[in-house]
Amino acid sequence: MPLMGGIMNHGYQCGMVWGAALAGGARSFRLLGAGPQAETAAIIAARRIVKSFSARYNSIDCLEITDMNMQGKIQPLKLLKFFIKGGPIGCFRMAVQYAPEAFGEINHAFSEKLNEVPPPPVSCAAVLAQKTGVSEMHTVMAAGLAGGIGLSGGGCGALGTAIWLTGIKGSREGVGDKVVNSRVNAVIDRYLKGPADFKFECSEIVGRKFESISGHAEYLRGGGCADILETLATELSTG
Repeated sequence: MPLMGGIMNHGYQCGMVWGAALAGGARSFRLLGAGPQAETAAIIAARRIVKSFSARYNSIDCLEITDMNMQGKIQPLKLLKFFIKGGPIGCFRMAVQYAPEAFGEINHAFSEKLNEVPPPPVSCAAVLAQKTGVSEMHTVMAAGLAGGIGLSGGGCGALGTAIWLTGIKGSREGVGDKVVNSRVNAVIDRYLKGPADFKFECSEIVGRKFESISGHAEYLRGGGCADILETLATELSTG
């Protein structure tokens, strides 16, 4: 839930893209178990999801799809336009319509042979999940979020993973949405004020989009984003 609205209503990747990518990772774990091969497949599935979602809706970002900035003071006319266009009902309709397509993209990803599986670490999001001590299944589920979801350069996949894991923890504890949202906001605040330097998007942080899974893996092996991963892991362990 905290990923809806493009990361707590910040307007980045639509929550459906985050959810579909996580579903792709779950499918990868069921078929391939844990490890680099499963993480690579999860990223491939996420890339297919991003491509198909963008083709259908002309963007993957909530702000562009809804034409509604939920942050700060909301303008009445824009709010009215949002509801006239279908508002939340329209978003639910999109989810119903896109789910079968996402399922097809995920299955298609696993019908293809993996030509190359880089040595670990493969995914920044999976690295963060491992650092927090979650299950191998959750680690592979997170893998596709790498590089701004499937290496698309959008909102940071490691941040998305931290938000997702915070939501899971809150759900297990039964603390309610208000407490979960407070914890998520603390994670985002720590992330922005830390090494991310108030940047949300992976491409801005890294200075480019990753052209390949191997390129992303090489970047991680060279210490890329290590400070962000450590900051988020520390926040999750103390939050």
